Amino acid sequence: MNTKELRALDADELRVRLDQACKEMMNMRFQFSMGEQYDTSRIRIARRIIARIRTLLRERELEPAPEGKTK
Repeated sequence: MNTKELRALDADELRVRLDQACKEMMNMRFQFSMGEQYDTSRIRIARRIIARIRTLLRERELEPAPEGKTK
């Protein structure tokens, strides 16, 4: 999933995707340690997806609040 597609999602959907990506990476690491998985590039890709999602969530946290609303 590329950044453009991720930016179209709202914060709740991003959190769900982040949770899914973290679980997927955990499963891949477990498979790799057990010798069932030999393609380490998939772990790297999952790690980058997680970083993209976390970056987008942080950007949205730092956006200024709309006029008249406070956090």
